[in-house]
Amino acid sequence: LAPAPAAPSQQGQQQQASSIFNPAATVMAAAATGNQEAMVNAGIGVGKQFLQESTARFLPGLETTMRILRNYFAVDNRYVKAKIQRILFPFMKREWTRVQNDIASGEPVTAISYASPINDENAFDLYIPLMALITYVLLCALCYGSAGEFNPEVLPEVAKWCFGTQAVEVLLLRGGFYAMEAPCAFLDLFSLTGYKYLGLCINMLVGLALSTLGHGYAAYYLAFFWTASAFGFFVLKTLSNNVPRRTA
Repeated sequence: LAPAPAAPSQQGQQQQASSIFNPAATVMAAAATGNQEAMVNAGIGVGKQFLQESTARFLPGLETTMRILRNYFAVDNRYVKAKIQRILFPFMKREWTRVQNDIASGEPVTAISYASPINDENAFDLYIPLMALITYVLLCALCYGSAGEFNPEVLPEVAKWCFGTQAVEVLLLRGGFYAMEAPCAFLDLFSLTGYKYLGLCINMLVGLALSTLGHGYAAYYLAFFWTASAFGFFVLKTLSNNVPRRTA
């Protein structure tokens, strides 16, 4: 007797299972066309889809976290130069308001959406704070080494101390925003408090450069006076122009 034909629902399930558990079929179909570029693109697409499905299944929330962090690292050379100038010479700047993204007509307004750093030099980023923190830790190790007191444990100790003090600063600022009932993201505060490492690196570089002339301490404190004043003004203007006039 001939076997009974499979039901349409069973055929659909078999086709779906083959597309899930046999992703090579997509690559083979592209290879059958004879187009090598299409085969490579199909292979890359299958790999990306597999990684996305795997991470979404075993690490829930990872995709959302990476999407949020990706926005804080969307920088280019123009933004980095403009941001460093804004941090070190904020007295020369006049515009401090962040650029808001346009909301399509008909969509509900749930929260204010700001432009990414690559489109707005007033935006918050984590690239400059991270690179400045790494540079600051290495400069501290260099200072210990020049004094003959270097120890490999200096690097993690300095990094932990910096992260701990920054976490306290973020919590204090977040408490102030909570008291004002003003919205503010934790990553924005981490970015804002992380910009200070740029000034600390400048101070140490100036002190190390002029230490050979015997003016290391004087140069360090002179640079510290400038960078501390500039960073204080930068934080004041940034917060005053980005905190909503009306809070909840």
